[in-house]
Amino acid sequence: MHPDPQATPGARDPRQPPGPPAGYSPAGPGHIPMQPGYAGPPPMWRPPVSPTGHPLAGFGDRFLAYLIDGLILSLATAVLVVPMMIVMFAAMANAAEQQSDDVGWIFLLFFALYGLVFLLQLAFTYLYFVEYQLRSGQTVGKRVMSLRVQPVSGRPLDRGVLARRYLVQFVAGTFVPFFSFVDGLWQLWDQPLQQTLHDKAAGTVVAKVVQ
Repeated sequence: MHPDPQATPGARDPRQPPGPPAGYSPAGPGHIPMQPGYAGPPPMWRPPVSPTGHPLAGFGDRFLAYLIDGLILSLATAVLVVPMMIVMFAAMANAAEQQSDDVGWIFLLFFALYGLVFLLQLAFTYLYFVEYQLRSGQTVGKRVMSLRVQPVSGRPLDRGVLARRYLVQFVAGTFVPFFSFVDGLWQLWDQPLQQTLHDKAAGTVVAKVVQ
């Protein structure tokens, strides 16, 4: 078959398939075209951390630290209260044996001392959970469990932050029925920082740290 002598030079033969558009190179062998709209795998989920990058403390660790601290405070209070109670009950028994009119006054004194012990216990709790914890963000229980209180803002821990935690956790927990249970259990469903109510009031989290 002879080419058309009148064909225009450079004109495409209509019998040939069209080439790629200008500016594109033909795909090489083995090329697989990309599927449109595919954005790649989703990012991996990461658990929330404290402002310093430490993992947040779990409920079990915080509960054990609370038990250790409670035992320490109970022993410290008992050192003061037990001798007072021994003296008080001895005086009541002596007055009852002698059928003295001082029994009523002894009961009044007993309730007055009970109130004094209650106030002293709140004071001991403040000194322990505010002043002592202010040094490192840890009580003895938290140190044993490798926990530390940290402000959510990332700022240094101060007395005002710890005082707000104390007021909600211990003062409100003392006078409001069942508040302590709700406060402690709140961490189980709080997301993403796993805070208790006294954490929320003070703007803090409790982190698991390496000693």
